[in-house]
Amino acid sequence: MNNVSTLMLLLATVGSGLMCGLFYSFSDFIMKAFSRLPTANGIASMQSINLVIVKRSFLGVFFGTGVLVVLALVIGWNNMGDFARIFSIVGAMVYIIGCLGVTIAFNVPLNNRLAVVDPNSEEGEQVWNIYLVEWVKWNHVRSISTLLSTLALMMGLYSAN
Repeated sequence: MNNVSTLMLLLATVGSGLMCGLFYSFSDFIMKAFSRLPTANGIASMQSINLVIVKRSFLGVFFGTGVLVVLALVIGWNNMGDFARIFSIVGAMVYIIGCLGVTIAFNVPLNNRLAVVDPNSEEGEQVWNIYLVEWVKWNHVRSISTLLSTLALMMGLYSAN
C-alpha cells in the first residue's frame, strides 16, 4: 500500500475504535444510568445528548471513518495484498452497514421520536420504555459492529506491512 492509503486506513481504524468506545459506553453504563432516573429526567437527558452530539467533531468521525476506509481501498487497491484487501473490505462493510446503516435506519428514527415527546407526559413514558429496549438493542449492534470493524481494519493494516 502507498503512504496515503495506509494513513487513511490507519485513521479509519482509529475512527472505528472511537465509535466503538462511544457506543460501548452507552450500552454498558450510560443508558443503564438513564433508566434509573425518573422517566422525565432520563428523557430530558437523552434529548439533550441527541442535540449536542450533532456537531462537527462527532459527525467528522462518524461519517469520516466510512469515507476514509472507502478512499483507502480505492487509492490502495492495486498495491494491497490479498489479505490486506480482504480485511479492509470486511472492516469497511461492517462499519458502513453495522454503524452507519444501523444508526440511520434504527437509532435516528428512535431519537427523532423521543425528541418530540414531552418528558412529563404519559406518551413520553411509553416512548421512553420502548426507547430503552429498542435503542439499546440497536446500539449493541453498533458496538459489536464497530469492534469487529476496528479489528478487521487493524488486520488490514497489519497485513499491508
